[in-house]
Amino acid sequence: MRAFAELLDRLSLTASRNAKLVLVRDYLRTTPDPDRGWALAALTGDLTFDTAKPAMIRKAVEARVDGVLFGWSYDYVGDLAETVALIWPSDPQRRANREPELGEVVEALRTASRSEVQPLLEQWLDALEPKGRWALLKLMTGGLRVGLSARLAKTAAAMVRRAAVRSPPSPDGDEATAILEPIDVSAVEEIWHAVPAPYGDLFAWLEGRGERPSPDTPGRFRPVMLAVAVDEAVDFPKLDPAEYAAEWKWDGIRVQAVVEGEVRRLWSRTGEDISSAFPDVMQALAFEGALDGELVVWREGQVAAFGDLQQRLNRKAVDAKAMTAFPAAVIAYDLLADGAEDIRALPLQARRARLEALVRGHEGARLHLSPIVPFGSWAELARLRADPPVGAAAEGLMLKRWDSPYLAGRPKGPWFKWKRDPHLIDAVLMYAQRGHGKRSSFYSDYTFGVWTDEGALTPVGKAYFGFTDEELKQLDKFVRDHTVERFGPVRSVRAERDFGLVLEIAFEGLQRSTRHKSGVAMRFPRISRIRWDKPAREANSLGDVTALLDAMDSGGGRLAKA
Repeated sequence: MRAFAELLDRLSLTASRNAKLVLVRDYLRTTPDPDRGWALAALTGDLTFDTAKPAMIRKAVEARVDGVLFGWSYDYVGDLAETVALIWPSDPQRRANREPELGEVVEALRTASRSEVQPLLEQWLDALEPKGRWALLKLMTGGLRVGLSARLAKTAAAMVRRAAVRSPPSPDGDEATAILEPIDVSAVEEIWHAVPAPYGDLFAWLEGRGERPSPDTPGRFRPVMLAVAVDEAVDFPKLDPAEYAAEWKWDGIRVQAVVEGEVRRLWSRTGEDISSAFPDVMQALAFEGALDGELVVWREGQVAAFGDLQQRLNRKAVDAKAMTAFPAAVIAYDLLADGAEDIRALPLQARRARLEALVRGHEGARLHLSPIVPFGSWAELARLRADPPVGAAAEGLMLKRWDSPYLAGRPKGPWFKWKRDPHLIDAVLMYAQRGHGKRSSFYSDYTFGVWTDEGALTPVGKAYFGFTDEELKQLDKFVRDHTVERFGPVRSVRAERDFGLVLEIAFEGLQRSTRHKSGVAMRFPRISRIRWDKPAREANSLGDVTALLDAMDSGGGRLAKA
């Protein structure tokens, strides 16, 4: 565990992307199997333990430490793993236990019953130093929070391959060394779902000790092609509208639907298998191949609000009542495999023709074609983007070169996304909560509200990003200076008609919600600007927000604000 703990610690303290890549690459090059494979699985989010729960960690620490002291410590630190790692009492007799290896911990957690996990946890915590305890607990709970994406970890894995110095035998009779071609991360992603952790065959191929694992597993996930945000002032003068197709960026979640023989899979854009939550969709798909699209709730011939889809997300299973109330469907964007033929190398125009033929021949309401948006100029397309006829179900536009192949990753040029401008409101800061990880010493999670007709504030959302590090310090100071009540890690902040901090909140959409006192819920709220200049009484009202929601329901609308 010591090398893995050191890796996590250094990753958490390293801001540079390239430095993180080097750290992971060097760890994977120097750590033996299977530890490096399990570490890679943890870094990519592919390692979970069904029998290990955070409640077990709490129970274990409260058996060794006063519960009130632990509660105070947790409130202050803000991170369960870090709190337990620091507060766990050291016992020289128990410390005599051998430190466990990463592979040993993983194998034990994968096979242990629920009743066996806590004794194992206590044994390991006794044997480890604080840094090792922290890494162990992060591994168990699955929330590493070290600033490393799954794709960056796979990029580091691709860098494990070393280039050889020479190929032919030397005149002195030295043995020949094979030259290994560099491997792109897309090649690793292509076979990722065909190689189970701890990835022994993957590392053998990367190091030139074995053949490339075959990606031809039925139902497999294909690396997703992503778009870059368009810069209107820079990009449009260089782009020819005739070379690009435009289609709506539907307000659902990106998926791959794969039907290959008897195997049916629905993958999220990150490669998570979500088939079990959408059996109605999987049973209704009657094609052979793999397509890229958007998963939505489809009701009365149109896309429903994203909030309806949320009722079915993050579920391991779904009942008949939910499937009836929230009927899901896939809006197809692209075709990746037509039957057994991989067509990703074909230009978009050819793939689109095959996709149209596939959808035309498909029966039922679970598969629809994303229509092409006709336009003659970027100015004309800008008008459509500002007021789309599809209403709130579209969060913007996608621009795709007609001649572009389907490439893994986010190449610059072939595809652009052009999202609609966010909605804005001015709201008043009401509550603040400590953050986690690096933000555990700051009040960085902010609940904000708007004025009711009675002159009181009602919460309408919570935001924890959108501000700079310097602004975070200013917000944290305001919270500490103007706290009126405390509720554990949460502080109530002074907020009155004549005194309060106004925050300009940007958000992507609104929906009606019976779970919220205000009756509304925001999608992707973030702090756009801190309005130090604006009196609290001039913040928006709940009437303003509900009027905006009514306008969205009718197909558009923007909120007027100062």
